[in-house]
Amino acid sequence: MSLNYVMLGSNDVAKAHDFFDAVLPEIGGNMIAEFIPHAVCYQLRGGRRIWVATPHNDKAAAAGNGNMVGLECQSRAQVETAHPIGLAKGGTDEGDPSPRPKYVPDFFGAYLGDLDGNKMSFVFLG
Repeated sequence: MSLNYVMLGSNDVAKAHDFFDAVLPEIGGNMIAEFIPHAVCYQLRGGRRIWVATPHNDKAAAAGNGNMVGLECQSRAQVETAHPIGLAKGGTDEGDPSPRPKYVPDFFGAYLGDLDGNKMSFVFLG
């Protein structure tokens, strides 16, 4: 089994679109579909996708405590670039870029909350 896509809830897809348009290209992602004001889709390296959308049940989007999307980067530089771009676009700092050898010896990562509080990590293993 393989992961095909991740869906992140948003209460303002247009604002989220601007945020993800700035962050995801830094790690090899690109926007492939938009259905404003309801959804936007980004494709990552390897064909996996991230959808940012209003919830289908018409209730408010809310981030889940303990939920996180891990985004693979191809270098430390990508981690160190994506994180501050996300902060500049209104994201929240959940952990600065740094080595985290307690996870695995070659783990280098950073953590960021998007505009709706969805948490993501930028990870380079190398």
